[in-house]
Formats: sequence, structure tokens, C-alpha cells
Amino acid sequence: MSDRPATIREIFPDPPEGLDCTRLDRCSLPQHVAIIMDGNGRWAEAQGLDRSKGHSAGIKAVREAITTCNDLGIGYLTIYSFSTENWNRPKTEVNGLMDLFAETMDAELGGLDAENVRVRLLGRTEDLPRLTRSVFERAAAKTKDNDGMTLAIAVNYGSRLEIVDAVQTIAQRVENGDLSAADIDEMAIADSLYTADMPDPDLLIRTSGEMRLSNFLLWQVAYAEIYVTDVLWPDFDRYELCRALLAYQDRDRRYGKV
Repeated sequence: MSDRPATIREIFPDPPEGLDCTRLDRCSLPQHVAIIMDGNGRWAEAQGLDRSKGHSAGIKAVREAITTCNDLGIGYLTIYSFSTENWNRPKTEVNGLMDLFAETMDAELGGLDAENVRVRLLGRTEDLPRLTRSVFERAAAKTKDNDGMTLAIAVNYGSRLEIVDAVQTIAQRVENGDLSAADIDEMAIADSLYTADMPDPDLLIRTSGEMRLSNFLLWQVAYAEIYVTDVLWPDFDRYELCRALLAYQDRDRRYGKV
């Protein structure tokens, strides 16, 4: 088997009419893509199915996003899997999601490891059900030495809670005498977030047309380019990702400059 990178035509072999994936410039791709995966429930309802079927259908889109980003050489992919607010959903839906997370990660771990993907967890994973937590932690441990793409899974994640945790960590360092208040700067805060040692997202994608951040990476997306599509998450395939990457490529990132 050849070790050469897949070509754009190989990654996107059958684009829909009007989409020219060969326009993608691999030198202008984002280093870090973050995705708010929204619309599973609405997709299921539109099909006359139970909401749980939407979550199951969304797994295929997750796998396609991982494979496509990895094939393109994108270094970091962060997916918003379950927020701290999602515990307020019906108990049967939450329990089904937790079982689905465990089953999917257990089934996908071998493939992720073979593809040299490193799994990283963002959020208060200690509050997850025992089985789900153990499967996620096993995935992170098994892949920790992989040096390919980093797949960051935000699960039981809330950005405000992340910032609270970071502030508490910094306060403890000050209390211990390891840091002075005068030395607290942006780097000290960034280094105390769940995403420490990861670059900030360059591109934030949200599916289903919703125009909000939903408490996701509030600190980290300060200068991310935002791409919103009406496509529901289960229908977000590699070609929809190509559209997002082309839109990103056409942006002029000024970081506050004129």
C-alpha cells in the first residue's frame, strides 16, 4: 500500500454538480476545525422516525468527517458531542445517547488507532456513566502516542464551566505560590483550559442553520471563521465539508486588523 497522501480527487471522487473540490488548496486549509453537530432530532422527525434514529444516523456523518479531515491533513478536529445542558433532555434520550457513545467508540477505536488518530476528551468526563466514561478513557489512553490528527471529543462539555474550572486552577496556583496575580495573562488562561496545547479553531462549522454558539469553545473561537449551513447533521457528508472548507479558503482573516 502506498504511503502517499490521497489526492483531492481521491478524497472527493464524485462531487455533486456545481461543486469543484479541486479548488481546495491544501496549503490554505484550516489547522483546526470545530463542529457543532446539530439537527439529528429534526432529521429523524422529518423521516417520521424516533429521535434516537437521528443520533444513530449522525454517527455516519461523524465517521465521514473524521476520515475526510484526516485524509486532508487537517491536524485537529473537535466535535461537540454532548453539552452540560443536554442532561436536561428526556432521560430515555440521554441514556440512549450514552449507550450509543460507548458502542460507537468501542467499535471505532481499532480503526481510529490504525489511522494514527489521537483521541482527546474535553469536558467533565468524570460525571459520565461508568461504561461510557471507561470506553472514552480507554480510547484516549490507547491512542495517546499517535501523532496523526487529534480528534477532540467535547462530551459533558460547557464552555462557561470550562472557564470556571480554569479560573479555579489558576486561583489554586496563586494560593500555592506558583503564580502571582500579576502574571495571569491570556496564555495562563489558555494553558488552564481543557484545550491546553491545542491551537484555537480556525473554522467553526454549525449545521442545521442555527446561528448561535451554544456554549461551545467561547474563549477559543475568538477569531475563528464561522460557517453555518442549513444541512442537518446526518446529511453532512464529505462534500458538505468541502463546501465549508472552500468558504473558509475564500475568507480574508484579518484578526481585527483593517
